[in-house]
Amino acid sequence: MSDKEKIRIDIICCAPALIEPALDVSILGKARSKGIATIVVHNLHDYAEDKFRHIDDTPFGGGAGMIIKCAPVFSCIEKLQAERNYDEVIFLTPDGNTLNQSVVTELSMKRNLILLAGHYKGIDQRIRDMLVTREISIGDYVLTGGELPALILTDAITRLLPGVLGDAESAFGDSFQTGLLDAPYYTRPAEFRGLCVPDVLLSGDHAKIARWREYQSLLKTTERRPDLLS
Repeated sequence: MSDKEKIRIDIICCAPALIEPALDVSILGKARSKGIATIVVHNLHDYAEDKFRHIDDTPFGGGAGMIIKCAPVFSCIEKLQAERNYDEVIFLTPDGNTLNQSVVTELSMKRNLILLAGHYKGIDQRIRDMLVTREISIGDYVLTGGELPALILTDAITRLLPGVLGDAESAFGDSFQTGLLDAPYYTRPAEFRGLCVPDVLLSGDHAKIARWREYQSLLKTTERRPDLLS
């Protein structure tokens, strides 16, 4: 694999313990051990200005919750940007653009990414105005922080990198990769508790199997996600 095919993802967050254990497991661990992906987690508290490592403060104008301050975020991102050029600085936030497979595919072709995970009530708007290039949401709901969304995005990107999955075609047959939901799959035994695998999958006729899977994919999408067909 050439250097052009490798990716570096820097995750900036308040709670690294939510992310770091997962980076050495399964596909993420494989990508890191093979040198295909470099994933580095940065603790925002390390960039705090005071000895108590405070990174948040109360919002101007009042209101509940705490807001992540500008200084630690600017210090961390500017340090990273001084070391290399980044294609995107992505803020994980519920009010961002909803993540989908086409976005993941696009990001998998980038070289260097920064993922900023928010926490508490939110982050100072000036961070978003001055540093963030893209805002992404993983769905219409709110979590304690952006650590888990950052991990989800990292996993989705990493599994598309050449050399990560054992079968190079595996990722490209997944749901949403073609704009449709994936077809159902079966494995041995051919009969289990009276439930049998469809005969076409046992036929050995690969052209017929491909047509069956295409039809099943279209049928499932029509039933469950007709919005994708538009």
